[in-house]
Amino acid sequence: MRKQALILAVVLATATIANGKSTKLVASWKNPEYSGATFHRILVIGMSAKPGVRADFEDALSKLVAGEGVEAIPGNTILLRPEGTKLDLGYLKAQVKEFKIDAVIVSRLVKVDKDITYIPGQPYVPYPYYGSFYGYYGAVYPVVYSPDYLREDTTVRVETNVYAVKGADGELVWTGVSDTFNPSSADKVIDGLTKLIVKELRKNAVL
Repeated sequence: MRKQALILAVVLATATIANGKSTKLVASWKNPEYSGATFHRILVIGMSAKPGVRADFEDALSKLVAGEGVEAIPGNTILLRPEGTKLDLGYLKAQVKEFKIDAVIVSRLVKVDKDITYIPGQPYVPYPYYGSFYGYYGAVYPVVYSPDYLREDTTVRVETNVYAVKGADGELVWTGVSDTFNPSSADKVIDGLTKLIVKELRKNAVL
């Protein structure tokens, strides 16, 4: 009986962790007309108003993208600008050309949704309790009710695009939208998001 209760507790705890802190791809598209060469030098850009978060994302994704024959360059190492200022497009193009970038991965925060759900109290009856009449009666009689509470769920949505640096404006190769559910910190979003991006790009033969 105790073993069954322990197994149930573990299953519920695992489900809570899996559903509460995960990053999932909700939409993606790969350009069927793109037929360019394999990328060798990729610029990674995170679009965020917070320089620290942007740098952490760019560094983390660059480490995962880099591999044999592929160099990933975090945007914060070559796109230098004072905090709070906008990046000049002319400067960006010049840096891309100077460092011989052939592809850009850029991610931006789309939105953060917060949903509050009312959870009514539920009766809790210890299980199993069918073994004997007295055991059953003793368990059911003092039914314990859990208190009502409000649960807040947070969803962080991020859009990621991959561009091949060719022509005047570059060509979109792949785009994806991801949701991260109930992250405990920006680091958790970055960790889940970067791993998901690299997984999808490799699956689609972009990397």
